[in-house]
Amino acid sequence: MNHDPLDLQAIDYVEFYVSNALQAAHFYRTTLGLTPIAYAGLETGIRDRASYVLQRRNVRFVLTAPLSPDPNHPIAAHVARHGDGVKDIALRVRDARAAYDLAVERGAISVRQPELLEDEHGQVVRASIATYGDTIHTFVERAGYAGRFMPGYHPIETSVPVPDTDIAAIDHIVGNVEMGQMNTWVAYYARVLGFEQLMHFDDQDISTEFSALMSKVMADGTGKIKFPINEPAAGRKKSQVDEYLEFYGGPGAQHIALATGEIIASVDALRAAGIPFLRVPDSYYDDLPARVGPIKEDLHELAQRGILVDRDDEGYLLQIFSQPLQDRPTLFLEIIQRHGSRSFGKGNFKALFEALEQEQAKRGNL
Repeated sequence: MNHDPLDLQAIDYVEFYVSNALQAAHFYRTTLGLTPIAYAGLETGIRDRASYVLQRRNVRFVLTAPLSPDPNHPIAAHVARHGDGVKDIALRVRDARAAYDLAVERGAISVRQPELLEDEHGQVVRASIATYGDTIHTFVERAGYAGRFMPGYHPIETSVPVPDTDIAAIDHIVGNVEMGQMNTWVAYYARVLGFEQLMHFDDQDISTEFSALMSKVMADGTGKIKFPINEPAAGRKKSQVDEYLEFYGGPGAQHIALATGEIIASVDALRAAGIPFLRVPDSYYDDLPARVGPIKEDLHELAQRGILVDRDDEGYLLQIFSQPLQDRPTLFLEIIQRHGSRSFGKGNFKALFEALEQEQAKRGNL
């Protein structure tokens, strides 16, 4: 039974602020297999921005770019500071007004008061609160809406080819914050949204010879919405979180984990479509059977693709991480398949972060 007083239902969409929404939509369609379903812009009466909505099963991305040449326009300013990045992690709720009122009563930072959007397909209510950096959460109430996305957007009817990547849902979204700020935002999610801490990884869990970080995983009452929050820890050299904060210009969403039911097929399709993945040393697989026990997948096929495996008391998971999706070394993807495990691959941290450090070194950022 869900006891969450906000009645959070799911991640409704993730909105990115980008420099060119048309080109970004092409990238996410042709690499991730997301289908364009709706558009808002000049042709729909919107004068200052263009937005494309892309979807595959339970994954919905909104790509928004500024049309105004004014560098002080909020979208243009966001892109100038952060590059392409996540602006809004929207949360679907039963009652957006009630969710907003309760969140603000609990200390949420208000961004947008509840507003009603209407068209011939029905109504959507939305309201927004702030989280780390310039990122926000929008509460979205859409039970009374039968349109493609929400009022103000026109459906895209043109059929375009998309690769079959088997991406099914957003498993979790990780945020990076400054050193010393992780517990502040952990407390914010607990107080404002009623989240609970699922797991805690300290700098002994997530460290290499050169760098370290700490992480706490926050989740809603159902465990379906999961937001790990990272902060850098003291180390001999710059950590991956430090690199992110430097090039993103502050806190923000570090990576989006996308769930699949067939990770081998997904990785093959994504790599063929142009998504580059991190590689761990081949030696990672030498002791894998002893470490994780029996698994359904063929070990040789996993090793060929660089897919990582970890086990906890409830089962095991398979995961792999992409290179950054844009010029700045900021946002990247994780592809994950769960066989019962609810963890986040603790046993893979050392190998993964050594691989990340190799890429940092190539960029001159270690």
